[in-house]
Amino acid sequence: MHVMSRVAAQTAFLLIGLFAGGAATGGEDAITLKDGDGRALVETNCVMCHSLDYIEMNSPFLDRKGWDASVNKMIKVMGAPVSPEEAQTIVDYLSSRYGK
Repeated sequence: MHVMSRVAAQTAFLLIGLFAGGAATGGEDAITLKDGDGRALVETNCVMCHSLDYIEMNSPFLDRKGWDASVNKMIKVMGAPVSPEEAQTIVDYLSSRYGK
């Protein structure tokens, strides 16, 4: 993806996440993810479109293959501006900390 279009996409996703996330939380407690390599990437990228509680809700069902499919769907179908290297780090984190 061209650098400018990636920056524009990240900005748009961040704004959408801020507005949608603020409305969706409604005073609920913030989710704190488990420590580990990749946590910051997950916190930065995933909240652009949905709350982090989706991770905990899906953890009983997804193994490494499932998290890989989910992350790739977010990129290819939903347009998440995540590089292949970042995607691998995110999948590694999710499968090691939240995989079944």
